[in-house]
Amino acid sequence: MATLPNPLPSLATSGLQLPPGTLVDATSDGPWHEPLLWYADESATPGAWAAMRAAGRPVGLLPVLVDGGMRDQWPEAWDLSPARMTYPGDHDAEDVLSEFWEANAPDELDTETEWPGMTPTPSVSGPDAPDELAAAIADQFADLGEPLNRLRVALVPARRSADIPAAIGWTGPLNHENDVARLCAVLRSWEDRFGIRIVTLGFDTLVVSVGRPPTTIEEARALAAEHFAFCPDNIDQSSLTTLEAYAEKALLSQDTWSFWWD
Repeated sequence: MATLPNPLPSLATSGLQLPPGTLVDATSDGPWHEPLLWYADESATPGAWAAMRAAGRPVGLLPVLVDGGMRDQWPEAWDLSPARMTYPGDHDAEDVLSEFWEANAPDELDTETEWPGMTPTPSVSGPDAPDELAAAIADQFADLGEPLNRLRVALVPARRSADIPAAIGWTGPLNHENDVARLCAVLRSWEDRFGIRIVTLGFDTLVVSVGRPPTTIEEARALAAEHFAFCPDNIDQSSLTTLEAYAEKALLSQDTWSFWWD
């Protein structure tokens, strides 16, 4: 699949009105041949995500809030590895999830249950405005203020929000999956079925907005299996230690999903 031209090298002449910021080309293998993302030098403010989407999308850039975390660990220190990444469109979401389920569920869930299959699109659709919801949630995060707001707005050359991790060579789930493009294939599927958008990305954390969350416990239970396959640590290393509890508390009618890989 041909990649889109990267507008970041010509950012200065692109006409975009951006605040002071940093172009990142640092990877675990040394400088990349072109910038992987741009991010602002100052903390995000309400309205920043929406403004960056409006400005960046026409030239092939999509917004995300990068999270420096408690250690002020910004993208230069994330061990980005674009050379490891394939293309998300080359992978099948169900193949990826079923492989992870079969590898992890017997030991970590203590179950021999076969992969239950993909969750259908929720029967009750939410508002058909996933980008507006993502902007509103980004504003909620940005409105926390210092010191809770450790987020800065970024722009990434990507075709769709789900591709952002692969586009920058993100290695947050390294202990789970080396090629994050495979997980991006799942994110693409969630975009299509649940209207997700990536809102924040940290060293090993990911938060998405959810435009069409499951609205019945049956839908949430089915989706919990996908989440476990995608990120086992969400259940293994949380207080929600069963798929049932996770479905009820973390998925049912929730407009954000959070993931963390140990």
